[in-house]
Amino acid sequence: FSWISSAESTKFVKVVTEVTEAVKALGPNKHFVKNQAKVA
Repeated sequence: FSWISSAESTKFVKVVTEVTEAVKALGPNKHFVKNQAKVA
């Protein structure tokens, strides 16, 4: 993660986009999905 000032909107967009892409690349949390079926 990165320190971002309120004046750095462009940097904020860049960092959030990078983090979002990294999380999407990981795919679904298989542990969560497996345990969700037990709860339901």
